Amino acid sequence: MAAVVSSAKPVLRVAAVCGSLRKASYNGGLLRAAAEVCEESIPGLRVEHMDISALPLLNTDLETADGGFPPAVEAFRDQVRSADCFLFGSPEYNYSIATPLKNALDWASRGKNCWADKPAAIVSAGGGFGGGRSQYHLRQVGVFLDLHFINKPELFVQAFQQPPKFDSDGNLVDAEIRERIKQVLLSLQAFTLRIQKD
Repeated sequence: MAAVVSSAKPVLRVAAVCGSLRKASYNGGLLRAAAEVCEESIPGLRVEHMDISALPLLNTDLETADGGFPPAVEAFRDQVRSADCFLFGSPEYNYSIATPLKNALDWASRGKNCWADKPAAIVSAGGGFGGGRSQYHLRQVGVFLDLHFINKPELFVQAFQQPPKFDSDGNLVDAEIRERIKQVLLSLQAFTLRIQKD
């Protein structure tokens, strides 16, 4: 009896990393919305939040002689390695990447670079340029980390313009932005499947 060949797309694990540690972070709200969009309308894609709040500040004195890392760092590196791709929520602090996000990027690049050769996308929310400067700095860091960012579509949310984009808990309430997140996710899914096929 011939085996049945499934044509279903594999389930891709999207590790979502928020650069802000604030509970009501708008960037965290974008990532929560991304997880909801996947559950509602994108088969084969699952967003899993990666908590970076427990990571110590990068200090190579914390590494062991045999190349080991503190437990919180080891656990985070394992999560990075097991992900198929990444979705970064990147707030802009002083025209650049927020410290918690840069710290997480650096820890997972120590020793064997855990980010290498994996696809990624970025969303951001903020004032003025909507976090755009942080996105471009993150792309620069990604060159060294060997991350492969999708180019289009880009999503910069001007969080403080009317009408309100988020509620008081940082949850996305804007339907148009939710649809734009969906387009980012579909692009990330297609790009990840293409890279994995190669």
